[in-house]
Amino acid sequence: MEYRIVFHPSAEAELEQLYDDIAERASPEIAWNFVVGIRDHCLGLSTFPQRGTERLEIMPGLRIIGYRRAVSIVFAVEGGRVLILGIFYAGRNITPELLEERL
Repeated sequence: MEYRIVFHPSAEAELEQLYDDIAERASPEIAWNFVVGIRDHCLGLSTFPQRGTERLEIMPGLRIIGYRRAVSIVFAVEGGRVLILGIFYAGRNITPELLEERL
């Protein structure tokens, strides 16, 4: 079974912000490659979404996987889809309050 990947609007906005931040500090090309890598990593969840660390203490069904030791991808599997709830850079503290409006 292939799961459908859905990006929450907040996760899309976080990717855009990450691009802007990296493009400003490094270059647009480096930023683009990094953001595309994150998106591809997310799309890879379509074949095996039960990866990552389950974080029940934050929210039931919540999982987190890392990308290049710099990004935490927060997601939940619901039926036949994987909902990407957030893309958090540089060890941001992920709390229930941060995610409560995203489910």
